[in-house]
Amino acid sequence: MASMRRIGSEDSKTRSALLDAAQALMLEEGYAAVTSRRVAARADLKPQLVHYYFRTMDDLFLALFRRGAERNLQRQERALASPRPLRALWAFSTEQAGTALTMEFTALANHRKAIREEIASYAERFRRHQAEALPPILENYGIDTDALPPLALLVLMTSVSQVLILEDALGVTAGHDETIAVVERFLSRYEGDA
Repeated sequence: MASMRRIGSEDSKTRSALLDAAQALMLEEGYAAVTSRRVAARADLKPQLVHYYFRTMDDLFLALFRRGAERNLQRQERALASPRPLRALWAFSTEQAGTALTMEFTALANHRKAIREEIASYAERFRRHQAEALPPILENYGIDTDALPPLALLVLMTSVSQVLILEDALGVTAGHDETIAVVERFLSRYEGDA
């Protein structure tokens, strides 16, 4: 039976500080470093407050993921509406911190079903929105969407950016400059130089 104890307000500054602390720990040390004691210490709060705002650590991870995902949906919408949407999507995809956080959540999802389901749900929302917005953009550039389907372009951009960031974090950079040059030539052809 679920606990009936009160959970702190979603718009609380304390709750936000706990989420910020959890995010910082994930980015610096990985998801395994995110414990209630470490999060509280990082936020300069008492450990009990973590469980006042989040019943379980999974609830904290889910809240952190949702907060970032909602922000990213808004950023993606702005990118797709920008004067150079392909460049904006590429910049969004290659953002170091965002990709690193996504990879940490992906690793966590291997062990936590609720996290995996939440990631899948948001990923589908991202792709649906992209799939609706991208075809007219590509057609406006004269790109044959049969030869380069919009969803294929999105998967390529996402996977290339993630591999570049993952390998760079490992110290592997062979082929990165050449790959970035290929992407830059493609983007420049349709949206001008960076």
